[in-house]
Amino acid sequence: MHRALNGKLLNYVVQGEGMPVVLIHGMAASLYDWENLLPVLSGAGFRAYAVDLLGHGDSQKPVDPRMYTHRALLATLEGWLGSLEIDQPFMLVGHSLGGHLSLSYSLRHPNKVSALVLIDPFYSLKQLPPIFRLLHRRPSPGVKILGALPENLIERVMRFDLTTLARLSSQVRRQIAADLKRASPNILHIPRSLPDLTHELSHIQVPAQVIWGEDDLTLNPASFPRLVSILSNASGHPISNCGHQPHVGKPEQVNRLVVEFLAAVNAQGLNSKSGLPKDATWSSN
Repeated sequence: MHRALNGKLLNYVVQGEGMPVVLIHGMAASLYDWENLLPVLSGAGFRAYAVDLLGHGDSQKPVDPRMYTHRALLATLEGWLGSLEIDQPFMLVGHSLGGHLSLSYSLRHPNKVSALVLIDPFYSLKQLPPIFRLLHRRPSPGVKILGALPENLIERVMRFDLTTLARLSSQVRRQIAADLKRASPNILHIPRSLPDLTHELSHIQVPAQVIWGEDDLTLNPASFPRLVSILSNASGHPISNCGHQPHVGKPEQVNRLVVEFLAAVNAQGLNSKSGLPKDATWSSN
């Protein structure tokens, strides 16, 4: 595995050889979200790139809160992807905020993306519970609280929360807490800048796979079948007994779905509807 910093801005790792696949994590996470998927993709004949978004992981963390916007994150991601000099369309795998960025990138650069895997993807503020929408309108108090919280307290709270985080292993909870703490607290400014993509999504033509946890309390699970129906060429897979992070909560199940889908798209041709796995639970076709 190769680790690098792109112009001292974005940290990323590269593993494997073959068709390029780019992995984009969600808010307050890092490329460690993909530590189970990276070797599986490499073993299946893909070249996988996993990146730490701006303000996250080991990437640069600007002090200016104005840098934590959708525009800044997408521009930084576009610059990083351009620096890789990938000479063919690549596949994007995005979780939550990473799903939003994957969709945004696909809309702006349709000829550069060959397939999408969207895991509990964010695409509209309407997916959020009302209390979350309210908090995102006024992020400053949350920024102060996140900056002051010790990492061990964050991990302990996860054991007793009201979401499915409590079902995760202690190792996974520790990594989530570590990623949350080492991210800039200013990441909490990001959600209020995210545009609603709902009315643009039908323009995305590439094969897409949507995977979601049926018990997601961060984003409304009912929004994911709706996304499948809006996208012109999509399949959907709900994961039972799983919350907002099925790729870390049930990695074996999610990894199998991702690799089978990407391998089918790769084998049967880019932008081909026949490239979708035949066992899709939901389908827009």
